Amino acid sequence: MIPTKKILKSLFILSVLIVLALAGSTTDCDSRRCLANTLITEKLFSPPQTSGCLIIVNLTSIQYQTIAFDTQTSQFSSRIKVNLEWTDPALAWTNTKYNFTEIILPIDKIWTPNLIVENAVNMLVKPVYNDAVVKSDGTVNYAIIMYITVVCALNLFTFPFVTDACPVALNGWNQSSCAMKLLYGSIIPVGPDQGQWQTDSVDLRGDDFNYLNITLSNNPFTVMVSLVLPTALIMVADLVSFALPLDGERNAFKIKLVFSFTMFLLMLSKQLPGAGPCSPLLYYHFCFCLLVLVVSLLISMKLTWMAKNGSMWQHCVQKVCGSRTPKDGQDGRIKDSIWDITNAIELTTAEMSVQKISNFVQKMDKEAREQKRRHNYAKSWDRICFYAYLILDIIYSFSVLGLTKSEYCKTNNLDF
Repeated sequence: MIPTKKILKSLFILSVLIVLALAGSTTDCDSRRCLANTLITEKLFSPPQTSGCLIIVNLTSIQYQTIAFDTQTSQFSSRIKVNLEWTDPALAWTNTKYNFTEIILPIDKIWTPNLIVENAVNMLVKPVYNDAVVKSDGTVNYAIIMYITVVCALNLFTFPFVTDACPVALNGWNQSSCAMKLLYGSIIPVGPDQGQWQTDSVDLRGDDFNYLNITLSNNPFTVMVSLVLPTALIMVADLVSFALPLDGERNAFKIKLVFSFTMFLLMLSKQLPGAGPCSPLLYYHFCFCLLVLVVSLLISMKLTWMAKNGSMWQHCVQKVCGSRTPKDGQDGRIKDSIWDITNAIELTTAEMSVQKISNFVQKMDKEAREQKRRHNYAKSWDRICFYAYLILDIIYSFSVLGLTKSEYCKTNNLDF
């Protein structure tokens, strides 16, 4: 048998080793890193399992910034920085055992809330830092940056004078029994506005379903200078062209205006917003301007014909008007020639010369009076067309101003 003394000695040595091991373990875990490694080894990847199966995540601050808005596809991109705070009891420790209140843990070693934007077509979430700050009571502070793209059908009917709102449904998971409840803190728009779109306000809305309501407005200066002003100047030039004489010069000028306007639309079509449920009034404006330019050209060509032939219709000139204007028809010229030959035969040489001179002067005077009558007739119609054109432009201008102040079209962006 083994002596009792030897057994007691072995137990004593074993006790000393255990005490030394415990003492060494306590000494090692006096540091933050030791505590962090201890918590990491527990592999706390699952959400905190509370008794009510409800995880409260506090979004202490939300910083929103609009990056860009694409009017062709009705998509706007934004950047959101969210500071989160929640409590995980499994990460807590007693202050009596450790003399520090905060530690840093890698975010890939603990559970973190998964925020989503329900109406986003594209989303990228990045952590601000790769570590999270954990307090002694298990409170975790964490920050993420979200780059999102949301489809939003803004009311572009009054483009470029647009002010409308788009929702950003920032939420976590939502189930019947277990859920993550978000508490929203301060919401701050930050950063400079990009391009011609400006962020007017960002506020939280909704009762059962919360979302960020982003109010956007468009800076109309660029569109007014590049799209609206050139069309207005072309219309003014077409109106002033009524001062040109009724000949080919006016028609050539109006043809150049129509061609220039068409090329202008082709070159700047990419700057126009895409057609949707609320097509911009600018489309109708361009159609109206092009239609008026073409009609003005056709009227000018018809007035030129009237100034030359004395009537609006060609058959009138040939059948009726031609009987009164010998120069306008070939038959009149033939009759005059026959009459001159007959008179020449009957008259003497002296009388024939005087008669020819008299007839020539009478014909010239008659043609001049007839030409003046035609020109005055066409000029009167030209004056009527000018005033009608001017009144139409004035009525159109006031109508457009009235439509820009109305709420013609409304969109519902909460249907997702």
